[in-house]
Amino acid sequence: MAWKTLDDMDLDGKVVLTRVDINVPVENGEVTDATRIERIAPTVRSILAAGGKPVLLAHFGRPKGKVVADMSLEITRETLAQVLHANVIFADDCIGPVAEAAVEALEPGTVLLLENTRFHAGEEANDPEFAKALAALGDIYCNDSFSAAHRAHASTEALAKLLPACAGRLMEAELGALEKALASPEHPVVAVVGGAKVSTKLELLGNLLGRVDSIVIGGGMANTFLAAQGIDVGKSLCEHDLAETAREIMADADAKGCTLVLPVDVVVAREFAAGAASEVVAADACPPDAMILDAGPESVAAVSAVFEAAKTLVWNGPLGAFEIPPFNKATDAAALKAAALTKAGALLSVAGGGDTVAALNSSGAAGDFTYVSTAGGAFLEWLEGKTLPGVAALG
Repeated sequence: MAWKTLDDMDLDGKVVLTRVDINVPVENGEVTDATRIERIAPTVRSILAAGGKPVLLAHFGRPKGKVVADMSLEITRETLAQVLHANVIFADDCIGPVAEAAVEALEPGTVLLLENTRFHAGEEANDPEFAKALAALGDIYCNDSFSAAHRAHASTEALAKLLPACAGRLMEAELGALEKALASPEHPVVAVVGGAKVSTKLELLGNLLGRVDSIVIGGGMANTFLAAQGIDVGKSLCEHDLAETAREIMADADAKGCTLVLPVDVVVAREFAAGAASEVVAADACPPDAMILDAGPESVAAVSAVFEAAKTLVWNGPLGAFEIPPFNKATDAAALKAAALTKAGALLSVAGGGDTVAALNSSGAAGDFTYVSTAGGAFLEWLEGKTLPGVAALG
């Protein structure tokens, strides 16, 4: 899909309404993780360097169309100023006289942050009148919030149709990485699909089967596939009611020439707790009183071999219960293998989703992946083959 970028726009002297995701974690009145703010810095700096006036539009929390004091975006202003190395002015509304006056008074080189768009019910309703009120503030619309692109909200979809629109640097990088990974990838392509439940990844698996050469299935999902083959998984997390669905997926994969990679050995324990006594057994030898909590070393070796033969990797979901040691070992080892291959120039690797980002960061592998998306729901929906309203509106 073709979309314009900041490089295609004349920004000099223009007010650039810039949709960003700065929905950052906050404790005791302070931002505790500025990652999302750091990610928008290249876009804001590009606008400033081109003589544009960046006006930031964003949501924060779920105020459901009402003004909620502790969901004000003002709490992010100081961190924004520090990260952007710029003066950041805050306006306590995103439309109307307050916002209009703030835009009118905006000095070159200064950034304007408008109040939480979700303080207005028109935002989540994708209300055309609310979008018009936003559009009245600016000359150009820039969407740098891929993470909110799966929502047809006024500031992500309707507004893009009212002004000359383009993608910001983060959106541009995200879309570019995803295009390379799935739209026009270099084969062989391998996908890692993990997580607790098959039921949450059915659409994803369905879309990937026709696009990738191998799918590594991990986490609790793998237990459901093992059980579907008649293997006793003991007390493991398992969706036994989806056994037939799992068998259909395996048959579909076989018909499409896609190899499903399931664990050949597993790590089992009697309790799900840090440092719990555990042992490695064959995938078909889980004791009836135990639960499978990770893939074993032979499984990791098999996954590593698949990675070595691949040219492109898409990763969504961990291979085990990575949050609690020692059940992070398979995810960490596989992630570090993918990172090493990427660093050596042998693999293009794209990963995303909340648990995935946390797992890759924990393993120390994230920095060497080609691209790690923090988008969560939007990343998953893109992998599922769905049209994202916020992206489609830029076309």
